[in-house]
Amino acid sequence: MLASLAIVGRPNVGKSTLFNRLTGRRSALVHDRPGVTRDRRDGEAELYDLVFRVVDTAGLEEAPPDSLAGRMRAQSELAVEEADVVVFVIDARSGLLPDDERFAAWLRRLNKPVVLLANKCEGRMAEAMAAEAHRLGLGAPIAFSAEHGLGLADLHEALSPHLAEREPTPAMEAWEESEGAEDSEEEEAPGGPIQLVVIGRPNVGKSTLVNRLIGEERLLTGPEAGITRDSIALDWEHKGQAIRLIDTAGLRRRGKIKDGLERLAGADTRRALRYAHIAVLLIDATQPLERQDLTIAESVVEEGRALVLAVNKWDLVEDPKSTMAEIKRRVEQSLPRVKGLPLVTLSAKTGRGLPRLLPAVVQLYEAWNRRIATAQLNRFLAEALAQHPPPAPQGRRIRLKYMTQIKSRPPTFALFGNQADALPESYLRYLENGLRQAFDLMGPPLRIRLRGGKNPYADRER
Repeated sequence: MLASLAIVGRPNVGKSTLFNRLTGRRSALVHDRPGVTRDRRDGEAELYDLVFRVVDTAGLEEAPPDSLAGRMRAQSELAVEEADVVVFVIDARSGLLPDDERFAAWLRRLNKPVVLLANKCEGRMAEAMAAEAHRLGLGAPIAFSAEHGLGLADLHEALSPHLAEREPTPAMEAWEESEGAEDSEEEEAPGGPIQLVVIGRPNVGKSTLVNRLIGEERLLTGPEAGITRDSIALDWEHKGQAIRLIDTAGLRRRGKIKDGLERLAGADTRRALRYAHIAVLLIDATQPLERQDLTIAESVVEEGRALVLAVNKWDLVEDPKSTMAEIKRRVEQSLPRVKGLPLVTLSAKTGRGLPRLLPAVVQLYEAWNRRIATAQLNRFLAEALAQHPPPAPQGRRIRLKYMTQIKSRPPTFALFGNQADALPESYLRYLENGLRQAFDLMGPPLRIRLRGGKNPYADRER
């Protein structure tokens, strides 16, 4: 296990910027507005020859325990309790505030090594103000700039006695720009944990569901809509299957988003979806399958991710039979490209129906990864053509010659023949439905690429 470092401090002192600097990627949202971070986020960090686990926390604020700010502080205190070393960040530009002194007094009472970091020390004035920090009683402050990477050597020296070293590794990865990923025929390497992302509209119970699955109050929850802003990834195991469980911010229609921070949170959710394997779309049973739910589901299918529809708050439904019939009708009508979509009813609050969710995820993951031999596919194609030949547009019959699978995740097939690109959508749906039935591919999205010209396998078959 790696040693753990917790980053704490008032809101808007640069904790998330420091987290991104140490992990080498822009995974934590950063904004000028105070209080952007609400949940704990952790990641593996490297600082020269040191390697450790770093935890970003919400800003420390004095607030009643039952308030949102109070619950955020409780999460931060838990992170400090679990950490091996604490980095206390102050804002050198604004100087010491009463909250800094109160939280410093709290940290002094803990039996933890604390490193004091005076962030935003880019100018001489800030450096002079950092000197005030001596009176916090936490030792000499490190003059630092998380945004520009100034002071990393001093931070390394302060952390070395508390964190493990390893052999030097290549420089930290460049900060990743996550927008603009393109669809590719390259297949992702198999293996590793299932990347399972929980998505949906705001306030449908996504964080409550994740907490219930892992069996602890790891994520901040409450009656307020839009609590989650960052996409938080948690490593977990279910019956021997490794799962990387990702909670995300709620997605609203773009036209309703007026706030820049909400736009950033939405982009973070879409990035999490892009790297996921399975998406659990959580909907509210009391407001089932609204237009935005269907928009989110369509985006999951477009990304080629496998989709599980989870209906939360099922214990509040007065007429389950008619509600379920209406949900199935809307799914069939609005998502015709995804046949056999797994549908699980549950209550994240009580745990009712939860044992059915993970088996559905694992079964869908296996179908999403399935590979089918070319010989089997061509036997299927011959039978499908015999039962229902393709049409003959303008009197010229379409001749389909053979089919092969070019990738999985999602299952993608190449269909070769003369005038293959003239096949109508209805015939492609016929072939797709036949593939699902013949090879147990109910649930994941399927893709059929139409190809013409010479058989690239002809030389091999001679």
